[in-house]
Amino acid sequence: MLSMAAVAAQTTFKEPPVTNEAWTKPFPGFRVVGNVYYVGTDDLASYLITTDQGHMLINTGVGSSVPMIRASVESLGFRFGDIKLLLATHGHWDHVGGMAAIKRLTGARMLMHEADVPVLEDGGNSDFRFFPKGRGTVYEPVKVDRRLKDGDTVRLGATELTAHHHPGHTRGATSFTFTVRDGGRDYRVGIINMNGINEGVLLLKSPGYPRIVEEYAQTFARQKQIALDVFLSSHAGQFGLHDKYKAGAPYDPNRFVDPKGFRAAVERAEKNYLDQLQKERQGQPSR
Repeated sequence: MLSMAAVAAQTTFKEPPVTNEAWTKPFPGFRVVGNVYYVGTDDLASYLITTDQGHMLINTGVGSSVPMIRASVESLGFRFGDIKLLLATHGHWDHVGGMAAIKRLTGARMLMHEADVPVLEDGGNSDFRFFPKGRGTVYEPVKVDRRLKDGDTVRLGATELTAHHHPGHTRGATSFTFTVRDGGRDYRVGIINMNGINEGVLLLKSPGYPRIVEEYAQTFARQKQIALDVFLSSHAGQFGLHDKYKAGAPYDPNRFVDPKGFRAAVERAEKNYLDQLQKERQGQPSR
């Protein structure tokens, strides 16, 4: 088994300074529902989905989070080396910064929506926000083994995820839905990529992403059609982790059953989009 020092030794890529303390603040790993576990930090969500054929990991946070993710996985009684599939909600460095290291450490295969594959493979340089000059490499590039399309399924053991292309935040932003059985009940789980707008992004003047306005609108419409019970997302604050998680409390998946919260989160994101679009059309500063 790899020691923490061995993990650290293989995550030496020099990433940008992390200015948000919550991104790297440790958070205890815990069981969300069924075979779904939270193994992320105080704000950057990572999810371990366990099966008898190995495990899936969705999102990694920044590169320096790798030892914390490993510690959380092992604190829950699972082997870090049993991770077989790596996935992500989108290709920004605060969610995929540790992918290359974890892929190298575990031998897992990397799966990503085809529209974000170039960004992962050049370490964030081709992020549309920095078109045409490029951003430079801000995280260790990772080779993608399978390119996902909207509606594709990903199966490991008895667990099958459906990938939903929800672009806007990035071209290849993706949500995952699946069903888990727990306590005699089926729970519809959604790990949803919430479609916020990064600071500085313009909707009407985005040469690196000409269809950004249309694709944001399509995503909100599609997300409103998703029926789920358990609402999870890429950031803890997006799905109310700190309100729902109770340290030391008995396991209770119903704390994360929140279809109304999901709908409200989509509507808030859509309102922010519509407000910014109106301001841009009126020639006002968006932020």
